[in-house]
Amino acid sequence: MLNILEINDFSAPELDIYARRTEAQLLNKDNPEAGLFIAESPKVIGRALDAGYIPVSALVEKHQMKENEETRQILERFEGIDVPIFTAEFEVLTKLTGFKLTRGMLCALKRQPLMDYQNMCHGKDRIVILENVMNPTNVGAIFRSAAALNMDAVFLTPGCSDPLYRRASRVSMGTVFQIPWTFIQDNNEMRCQREILWPKQAITELRKMGYKTAALALADDSVGIDNSELMREEKLAIILGTEGEGLMDRTIEMCDYTVKIPMAHGVDSLNVAAASAVAFWQLGKKQK
Repeated sequence: MLNILEINDFSAPELDIYARRTEAQLLNKDNPEAGLFIAESPKVIGRALDAGYIPVSALVEKHQMKENEETRQILERFEGIDVPIFTAEFEVLTKLTGFKLTRGMLCALKRQPLMDYQNMCHGKDRIVILENVMNPTNVGAIFRSAAALNMDAVFLTPGCSDPLYRRASRVSMGTVFQIPWTFIQDNNEMRCQREILWPKQAITELRKMGYKTAALALADDSVGIDNSELMREEKLAIILGTEGEGLMDRTIEMCDYTVKIPMAHGVDSLNVAAASAVAFWQLGKKQK
């Protein structure tokens, strides 16, 4: 039986997660064990549940509970686990900031502990590294392409937007729950100092694990993305930088390859999300 609760008091603390907490407050860096995130839409919520994330509560438009088959299928998964499901008519729910964007359903879930990036590399031939990609829409789109186009994992530097931010997971269509990912971070305070762990230490460690590193950047010594030597690499880390500024110079200098996507009509570059799809499509195909 579902634990359905009609909303009639918008000041209720149970609704703070949806109405009054920022993404940073939900992340809860000071107490990561208590961290939460919001998944939006039945498809994204379903993929989060498939990945083993534990729901805390849900917020559903009443009409969607009756009329939307996807929503009904997700609600069936809440049977017997006593997760509160808050509901009201659409006109009432619009009083909650941002609800119009949810496709009728939100779910708050517990975060899971992040793996060390070194351990996550095991058994993976094609990995993606995002350097300071701060736009959650770009992060979500890159994850969707990575999952679809044969990438094995995604690593993010601490300057990146969190993949579990609501917009990022929504744009990814829930693929942030299907492809392994973690942040490049370390409990060793000395290693975590600016520019020590990333790029210097991390790229050095990736090289020891057998990876060649490919920086997507425009430079005089860039090779084409279909370069035969590049395509033959058994283990490859594809590194993408933030929109506009691109990768840091010191990152490019440390990489084994600097790679560019050939352009026409005087266009100098693509949006990082579009560039990622092209790169993953080409470099996901290893040549012998």
